Amino acid sequence: MAVTLRPAGREDCQAVYELICRLEDTRFPFDTFSTLYEEQLVSERHICLLCEREGSVVGVLNLRMEGQLHHCGRVAEVMELVVSPACRGEGIGSQLLAEACVLAREWGCVQIEVACNQLRKDTHRFYQREGMTGTHFKFSKPL
Repeated sequence: MAVTLRPAGREDCQAVYELICRLEDTRFPFDTFSTLYEEQLVSERHICLLCEREGSVVGVLNLRMEGQLHHCGRVAEVMELVVSPACRGEGIGSQLLAEACVLAREWGCVQIEVACNQLRKDTHRFYQREGMTGTHFKFSKPL
């Protein structure tokens, strides 16, 4: 079936919320999520791409771009990438990532990065198939 890639809009908040909650296996407070979503929609540093099939959102990739001193240039970071479980294995993630790379180049980014939970081994293999390499460790601490 044919899919369409397009930028997210305000009307897509609920669909993006459902996919992100599935990605993190939790239910976030919708009010907080929708406020952050709206902020990112108007931000020049964020692009939220959707994959739509037959009128339904089946994939989302959220991209942040910022200047980084240690790269001496702008870097794109995939903040979230999730495909509906019913549609996995159909190339949707690859299409979203390829489009994110195009947009990042257009914005003058010198690199695209992604941080991924260590437990998501299948996801690691996906990014490796897409030509990404595991060059960094990411450390975090809840506040």
